[in-house]
Amino acid sequence: MSALRGRWAQGLQPRMFCWVIKDRLAASERPGGFARNHRKIRRQEELIWLHQQGFTRIISILDSQHNLHAYDEAALAWEQVPLGRHDEMPERLRVIYETIARRLDDPSERVLLHQEEFGDRLVGVIAGYLLYTELIPEGPAAIMVAERLTGRELGATGREIVAATVDHGIVRGA
Repeated sequence: MSALRGRWAQGLQPRMFCWVIKDRLAASERPGGFARNHRKIRRQEELIWLHQQGFTRIISILDSQHNLHAYDEAALAWEQVPLGRHDEMPERLRVIYETIARRLDDPSERVLLHQEEFGDRLVGVIAGYLLYTELIPEGPAAIMVAERLTGRELGATGREIVAATVDHGIVRGA
């Protein structure tokens, strides 16, 4: 990364950043923004901020490889675990949840989870992960908690993710 000075050296918090599990697991839109809104300099500033805040790993649930090279350049470890197509969802969710849990089992890890934009798919995965870990015991409660944490109402796609988690018994250790 190039040397930045002054307030820019601290970077910028990623858009829609929120804690899912305080000081351990956070979520945001893709650093730098999504699609046509993506800005390389903003991505760099957001990666600086993540580094300054002690994040040790980024988990991307994008189907594409956007940003992965930038994480290498920023010396941030990363994993890509694509959410995939609708028909792959139960199998992909299990892998995503297991990946997050495995990383959080290490107390030194601080993880950022992201999707292209901060929308239904990401919030649905957050709610599903809370169910997977049994931090929240049932679907409606997980939806409510995820909505409160993110400040976003969960729509049909996100609710499908929660339903797939429940219907397929995707629970840690199962």
